[in-house]
Amino acid sequence: MDQITHWINGAPDISKPNRTGDIYNPATGKCTKSVAFADAATIDRAVDAATVAFTTWRHSSLTRRTQVLFAFRELMQQNKEKIAALITDEHGKVLSDAAGEVTRGLEVVEFACGIPHLLKGAFSEEVSSGVDVYSIRQGIGPVAIISPFNFPAMVPMWFFPVAIACGNTVVLKPSEKDPSASMFMAQLWRQAGLPQGVFNVVHGDKEAVDALLVHPGIKSISFVGSTAIARYVYETGTQAGKRVQALGGAKNHMVVLPDADLELAADAAVNAGFGSAGERCMAISVIVAVEPIGNALVARIKSRMANIKIGDGSQNPDMGPLVTAAHRDKVASYIAAGAQEGATLVVDGRELKIAGDGFFLGPTLLDHITPEMSVYNDEIFGPVLSVIRVNSYDEALALVNGHQYGNGTAIFTNDGGAARRYQNEVEVGMVGINVPIPVPMAYYSFGGWKNSLFGDSHAHGIEGVHFFTRGKVVTSRWLDPSHGGINLGFPQND
Repeated sequence: MDQITHWINGAPDISKPNRTGDIYNPATGKCTKSVAFADAATIDRAVDAATVAFTTWRHSSLTRRTQVLFAFRELMQQNKEKIAALITDEHGKVLSDAAGEVTRGLEVVEFACGIPHLLKGAFSEEVSSGVDVYSIRQGIGPVAIISPFNFPAMVPMWFFPVAIACGNTVVLKPSEKDPSASMFMAQLWRQAGLPQGVFNVVHGDKEAVDALLVHPGIKSISFVGSTAIARYVYETGTQAGKRVQALGGAKNHMVVLPDADLELAADAAVNAGFGSAGERCMAISVIVAVEPIGNALVARIKSRMANIKIGDGSQNPDMGPLVTAAHRDKVASYIAAGAQEGATLVVDGRELKIAGDGFFLGPTLLDHITPEMSVYNDEIFGPVLSVIRVNSYDEALALVNGHQYGNGTAIFTNDGGAARRYQNEVEVGMVGINVPIPVPMAYYSFGGWKNSLFGDSHAHGIEGVHFFTRGKVVTSRWLDPSHGGINLGFPQND
C-alpha cells in the first residue's frame, strides 16, 4: 500500500512517521493508501525550511514571482484531469465537479499573477519642504494554511497563490482524508521554478494543527472548516500572536418569492443542494418558500430528484458518495432526527441501495421543517434539502437574519425591487440573486458573517493581499548640501 509523506524543502520527506492514517476510496469503501502524520518535530522542520526560504523569496522581484505563477498556472491547466482523478479517488465527488474545483482555484492563481499592480503603493511629493511620503506593502513571513476535505485543490488555492505572490512562504496542512492533490501541486510548484522551501506540505490531525497554531515561526493562519474548529483555531492562533482568518460553517438559505420562476428555482435547488453530495460550504441546505408556492415548489424538486444518477464518481454519475462511512452515518442520523421531530420526509435518501461497501447516501428532501429542529439549526454537510414555509418576505428575511450562520444566501424572484431590498437587508456575506451558489470571482473576496467567519479578513481578492502583507509608510527627505543647521522645534509643514 502506498504511503503519502510530507513535502518539505522542495522534496518528499523521507523520515519514518510515528503515526499514520488510512485513506479510503469512498466509492468502494476500501482503504487504498496511508498518509504520514506529522509530529511537532516534523512541523519544526517544515517551518524552518519556510523560514530560511523567506529570507530570499521576499527579495525576489515581482517579475520573477509572476513568471513562476504563470508557469504554475500552465502546469495546473495541463494536469487538470490528473488532479481531478486524485480528488475523485479520495473524496468521492464526480470527475466533472473535481475538474471544476481546479478551474475555480486557478482563477485565484490568475488573480495573483497581477501582483505587480496589486502591491503598488501610494506616493505624495512635497508633503513638507523637500519631504516625500510613500507607502509599501511587504510579506509577513511563513504562513500556515489548514484546509478541509471537501475541496482539496480549490480551498488551498484560495490562499497560497496570493501568499506566495506577496513574498511569503507556505506550510500547507491539507485534510488527512484526501491529501494527494496537495502533494501533486507541490510537485508542480517545483517544476514551475519555485525555490525550495517556499511551499511545504505536512499531513496529520489535531497534533499537527496545534503545532502550527502556536509555532513562533508561523506569522498567520488561514483555515476553512466547521464553526467549532474555526473558533478554536481563531482563539488559539490569536492568543499566540498570529493573524488568523478562520472560515467556519454555513446554513445557506434560498428564499423563493411567489413571483419566482419555479422551474428555474427547482433546478437551482437540486443543483445547489445535491452537487458534490452536499459537501460544500456554499451548498443550499434550506429552501424558504414564501407561500402560496410551497406545494408547487416541493413537487417540482421531488420530480427532479428522481432523475439524479448516483454512483462511483469516476463513472460520470450526477452524485457520488460521501467522504467517509462515519460522515455518511452522521448525515443519516439527521434525516432520522428530522422525521422524529415532525418534518415531512418527502424523499428518504437512506432508502438508496447500491451494491458494495461505498459510503453512499441518496438525496433527501424534508418539508415543513421549523426553526427549532436540528436539521434547521445545524450544518449537516450532506445531500439533505429542507423546506421551511413562511407567509411573507419580512418573515423570510427575519428567518435568515436570525440564524447563527451567515455564509451565503440566494433569493429567487422576478421583482428587482425585492431583490435589491434583500441584498441590502440580509445579514450574510455572499448573496445570489437568481444565482443559487454565489461564490465570488477571485478578484472579489470570499467569506461570510456571524459564526461563518472568525477574524476580519475574507479569502483572496484585495482582502487576501492585505492579509498576507503588512503596510509600511516611509517619510523621506534628501537634504540639499547647502541646507543644514540645528532646529529643536516641532516639525512644521512649511
